[in-house]
Amino acid sequence: MSPRKKARVSRGVQYVVLALVVLLVAVTADWAKLQSVFLDPQVMATMWPSIITVALKNTLIYTVCAFTFGLVLGLLLALMRLSPVAPYRWIATAVIEFFRGVPALVVFIAFSIGIPIAFPGREVPGGIVGTVTVALGLVGAAYMAETIRAGIQAVPKGQLEAARSLGMSHSRAMISIVIPQAFRIVLPPLTNELILLTKDSSLVYILGLALTEYELTKFGRDVLNQEKNLTPLVGIALCYLLITIPLSIVVRRMEARAERAR
Repeated sequence: MSPRKKARVSRGVQYVVLALVVLLVAVTADWAKLQSVFLDPQVMATMWPSIITVALKNTLIYTVCAFTFGLVLGLLLALMRLSPVAPYRWIATAVIEFFRGVPALVVFIAFSIGIPIAFPGREVPGGIVGTVTVALGLVGAAYMAETIRAGIQAVPKGQLEAARSLGMSHSRAMISIVIPQAFRIVLPPLTNELILLTKDSSLVYILGLALTEYELTKFGRDVLNQEKNLTPLVGIALCYLLITIPLSIVVRRMEARAERAR
C-alpha cells in the first residue's frame, strides 16, 4: 500500500471513530435532563437584563481601565528596562519580576485586605474601579512591559540612527519613529494580554462588591447559589465569549497581515 493510500485509510478510520463516539453520546445522553440543568429558560429569564446591563458592563469597565493603566505603566517600565541608567533598569526589573511571579489573586488580597490594615484610613482613589485598575493593571503591566521591550528591540537600529542623522533628539526619535513601529509589532500579543485581563477580572469578587458592582463571575455565582442550576454559568460563559472571540479574530487577522507583510 502506498503512503498516500495509507494516509487516506488512516483519515477514514479516524472519521469513523469520531462518528461512532458522536452517535454513542447522542443515543445515550439524557437530553431533557441536560437542557434543564444547563439551559433552563426560566433561570435565563431571571438573569436578564442584569447580566448585560450590570455584569457585562462592569466586566468591560474593569478590563478597559486595568488594560489602559497597565499599558501606560508597561511602556514606562519597558523604557526603564532599556535605559542606560542602571538604577532605572534595576527598579524596572524588580517590579516586572515581582508582579510576574506573584499570583494575581495575591495582589488583589493585598489591595483589598492588606493595605487597609497596614494603612488605616487610606484606600486607593476611585473605589472598586480604582482598586481593580491598580491591582489588575500592575499584573498586566509586568507582562506588557516585556512585550513592549521586545517590540522596541525588534525595530532595526538603523531607524533610530536615521532619525538622529536628521537632527532629532533621542527622545523625539523614540516617540516619533521607534515606539509607533514597536507597537505595530506587538499589537497581537498586547491583544492577547487584553483577553487574559478580561478573564482575570473575575478575581474582583474578592474585593467584596455591591450589587451594582458585580462582574460576570460574581453575578453568575450568586444566581447559581439561588437557582441550584448550571444555567448561570453557561450564560456568563457566553458573555465572556462575546468579548474574547472578536478579540481572538482580531489577533489572527493582525498576525496574518504581519505574515503577508514579511
